[in-house]
Amino acid sequence: MSTKTIASPSALPPQGNGALTRRGLLGGLAAGLTLPSFAQFRVEIAGVGATRVPIAISDFANESATGQPLAAIIRADLERSGQFSLVPGQSGMSETSQPQFADWRARAADALAAGSAARLADGRFDVRYRLWDVVKGTDLGSESVPVVPADLRLAAHKIADTIYQKLTGERGVFATRLVYVNKAGPRYSLRVADADGEGEQTVLNSPEAIISPAWSPDGNEVAYVSFETRKAVVWIQDLRSGKRRKVADFRGTNSAPSFSPNGQQLVVTLSREGGSQLYLINRDGSGAKRLTQSSAIDTEARFSPDGAQIYFVSDRGGAPQIYRMPASGGNAERVTFNGNYNISPSISPDGRTMAYVTRIGGGTFKLCVMDLGSGQVQQITDTSDDERPSFAPNGKLIVYATRSGGRDVLMTTTLDGKVKAKLATPGVSDIREPAWGPFGT
Repeated sequence: MSTKTIASPSALPPQGNGALTRRGLLGGLAAGLTLPSFAQFRVEIAGVGATRVPIAISDFANESATGQPLAAIIRADLERSGQFSLVPGQSGMSETSQPQFADWRARAADALAAGSAARLADGRFDVRYRLWDVVKGTDLGSESVPVVPADLRLAAHKIADTIYQKLTGERGVFATRLVYVNKAGPRYSLRVADADGEGEQTVLNSPEAIISPAWSPDGNEVAYVSFETRKAVVWIQDLRSGKRRKVADFRGTNSAPSFSPNGQQLVVTLSREGGSQLYLINRDGSGAKRLTQSSAIDTEARFSPDGAQIYFVSDRGGAPQIYRMPASGGNAERVTFNGNYNISPSISPDGRTMAYVTRIGGGTFKLCVMDLGSGQVQQITDTSDDERPSFAPNGKLIVYATRSGGRDVLMTTTLDGKVKAKLATPGVSDIREPAWGPFGT
């Protein structure tokens, strides 16, 4: 990951296609699923946030029968958000318990949650929980979540989302998904996983590289770059059926896809007329319209959340910098001025913040965030090989790729860089090119 360039990327061919079989897209995983053991759950948290809500999440009654550490998943979700600090729970509790609030206040807990899991006659599990406000001594409500065994992790993430929203007033992102590229030895795969990196499913396998995955706004499709006839081609794959289709196979290279907010168009980098320029195409690949008219390399385009502007990387000024222009084309204005090498823009869902990667010196790459209103920039990582940031759909976290322990890994960070988490990664493979999916995925 130490070599970065803004040249239009190419990818080599994926082999075959496969449907994503989880979250009910195809009616759940096949029968005979072996549930993962508790030992598979792993999250590393680093850093201390400024103001965090102290919360206790007790182990769920009978959760050992589910094969999933439900309470641990919820705790890790909340801690990774940077909004919560953990207070040790208490064994023997469930959603029917009557907590002694004075005791929990003495433990410095502001909130408390407990629950249970029971197997139903049809083979599903009924996962229940209750949340209490310890400070006020009040019941904040309970919920029952019946799920098939394959969706037990999803149930825990949804419970964490509800707790997060009740206590912060903002929507949680723990039940959303990530797409990324996995490299294990000489083979590459495009994978989708939970927001904590667990529960991964393979979308594509290839003996060669796959790059630039991008979500459709509805979360049902992923665009990416692969190589079928010894040149870069942009594909879109339906995650429900596994079917894929070419959407950019013009003369030259076709790369760096990104969906418009309404999902009806993509901005891509094409060299069909010489050089690498930005084009707008319809989602079926028709209607290609050239947006930039420079002699430079223009690539890594991203729409603003309202669809009015496009942010992109160009070396038109002599070195890679981030620019923006109207989504219909026109004059581009430079956005980044700190440093002489800035790439990989990602715009927050509210349009106020941009994450990007800057190069310091000859080969140190750092993740930065910019307030687009004031232009103020902050470096938020202590790693030196950061790549491809992507905002969570609530705008409160960023996922990015970096190197740790000699491997390419995925990390999440709060926007101030104070709370970071290394996501679960399988075996000794390298993980890169993350993109955070929208709500509802």
